[in-house]
Amino acid sequence: VQLQASGGGLVQAGGSLKLSCAASDRTSSNYAMGWIRQAPGKEREFVAAISRSGGSTFYGNSVKGRFTISRDNAKNTVYLQMNGLKPEDTAVYYCVADMSRRPYEFRVDGMDYWGKGTLVTVSS
Repeated sequence: VQLQASGGGLVQAGGSLKLSCAASDRTSSNYAMGWIRQAPGKEREFVAAISRSGGSTFYGNSVKGRFTISRDNAKNTVYLQMNGLKPEDTAVYYCVADMSRRPYEFRVDGMDYWGKGTLVTVSS
């Protein structure tokens, strides 16, 4: 499956952005999906993941309470609503998918599929 992330951009601290990740075909409903980010000069960081049905979600500690992941399987799309953005949220955000992992098992490596990423820049 191919993943295409979009929605990144420049936003002021405290603002909001909504990322989208469109999968190439309907088989994406067979995958748990999520987001991983990488800030300049830093290691990858897990952000959020959602189960195949959308009934289960899991978040990284740094975004918990501010970000919300959701999916629309009819549109083969997963979303990341980001509120209360901080300068430290600045990163390239990658959409990922995995057939065998549950949301709490997502890691920064080893995912079945990766998208190309979208840049989010939060100014102070």
